[in-house]
Amino acid sequence: MDHKHQCVALNDGHFIPVLGFGTTVPDKVPKSEVIKATKLAIEAGFRHIDSAYVYQVEEEVGLAIRSKIEDGTVKREDIFYTSKLWSTFHKPDLVRPSLEQSLKKLQLDYVDLFLIHFPLPLQSGMSLIPKDEQGKAISEAVDLCDTWEAMEKCKDAGLTKSIGVSNFNCQHLEMILNKPGLKYKPVCNQVECHPFLNQRKLLDFCKSKDIVLVAYGALGSPRDRWTDQNTPVLLDDPVLGALAKKHNRTPALIALRYQLQRGVVVLVKSFNEKRIKENMQVLRGSGVQGYYAVSFACYVYSSLATLSCLL
Repeated sequence: MDHKHQCVALNDGHFIPVLGFGTTVPDKVPKSEVIKATKLAIEAGFRHIDSAYVYQVEEEVGLAIRSKIEDGTVKREDIFYTSKLWSTFHKPDLVRPSLEQSLKKLQLDYVDLFLIHFPLPLQSGMSLIPKDEQGKAISEAVDLCDTWEAMEKCKDAGLTKSIGVSNFNCQHLEMILNKPGLKYKPVCNQVECHPFLNQRKLLDFCKSKDIVLVAYGALGSPRDRWTDQNTPVLLDDPVLGALAKKHNRTPALIALRYQLQRGVVVLVKSFNEKRIKENMQVLRGSGVQGYYAVSFACYVYSSLATLSCLL
C-alpha cells in the first residue's frame, strides 16, 4: 500500500484509492440525494467514486463530480471513477456503446475503471432484468472471454484506464486469465466482503494473481428485501462492539480498517453527512498503531464468525 497517497497499485500500472464512496440508492431515497451525498463525499476527502450503469444514477453522480471540479475542490485527475458493464450488454458489439452511454450521462471523457458487473449474461434489450412468463431472469449465451476482449478494446480506445470484474469466483477469473491471446488481466474483482463473509480463499487467489480485491457491503449485507431478515447485523455484533470500545473507534471504523489491513480496497456508502465524514477517519487521526493490534483480533474473529454460520 502507498500510505502517502492512500492508494494501492494495480497490475496495469495505475493506482486505486483504498477507500471508495459507493453510489447505490435505496428505493426510498430520491436520486437527487446522490448529488448531495457525492458532493459531501468529495468535500470530505473521498477521491474514489464507485457507480454503475444499473444504479441509474450516473447522470447525478457526474453532475456532482463536475461541480466539485468547477469550484476548484478537485481536478478530474484527482478523481478515480468506476463504472460497470451491466449484464444485458455482454455481447461484444454492445460493450463499447454501453460505456459510451455511461460517459454521456456522466459528461466525462473517460472512466478510471470499467468492470464486468456480473459473470451472468442476460438477454439484451431495454429491460434491466428481462424475465420470462414465470418471472425468471432470461439468460443469454455469451462467452465471457468474448466480452472481456471487447473490454480490452475499450481500454485501448482510451475510454477507460483500467478494466476489471465484479462478483467473479475463482473459476470465472481462471476463465479470463487462461483466455488465449489475453492482452490485459483484470486489475480487480469487486465482491461483497465483510467480517461475516471474509472471502479469505478468494482474497488469497486474487493476491496470487496480482488482482486487487475490492469490498462492497463492508459494513454488512444491506437490509433490503433480498436479505434474510434473520441475518445478524454486523455493526450490532458484541465482539465488534467490544473491539471498538477498546480502541476508541466506532464499530464501522473497526470493520473498515480490518479490510484495509488485509490489503482489500473498501467501498462505503452513506447519505448522512456525519457518517460520510466519520468513514474518512479510517485513514486519519491519531492512534493508528492501535489499529494494527486490532487487525489480528478482527481476523480471528471473522474466522470464528464465518464458522459459526456453518454450525
